Amino acid sequence: MENAKPNRLYLIIVLLTMLVLPVLSIGFNFYYDKTLSNLDPLQTLRGLIIVWLVFWGIGIRLLTAGLRQILKPAFTAEAIFHLRSTESHIVIKELGFANLTLGLMASASLFLPSWQLPAACMGIFFYGAAGIQHVIKRPVSANEWIALLSDLYISILLLVCLVA
Repeated sequence: MENAKPNRLYLIIVLLTMLVLPVLSIGFNFYYDKTLSNLDPLQTLRGLIIVWLVFWGIGIRLLTAGLRQILKPAFTAEAIFHLRSTESHIVIKELGFANLTLGLMASASLFLPSWQLPAACMGIFFYGAAGIQHVIKRPVSANEWIALLSDLYISILLLVCLVA
């Protein structure tokens, strides 16, 4: 496997935004919002998973990815796509602007709840398509595996929560 060691910062950001922070936020809601005890626990959990995965997993993750792609396109070009030419950096920066925009929308959905469903649907499609593309390409590095697994994880989990 090429580059068997993952980029540590990348792995930390993915784990925080896809798992740790959403779980902590859901736990915080259950612990501190006493009105939730009067509601159906499974429906409440489903709703909280959507809220916090949209905010952290789509919003904050894509904001950080977008900023990194804009400011340091070499990481995405080389560590994820194995593009060695600096000519690819302009395309990576444009991907960064798209990620930044999608991240802003998903992050804002925490304060504009009517944006949650569109942001969730956008995230399901975006991460699902990216994950499928990673599968087709067949990952050869740890960073590609992180991208593949995290993309499919959030896409499938959000899809299940919306359909349930």
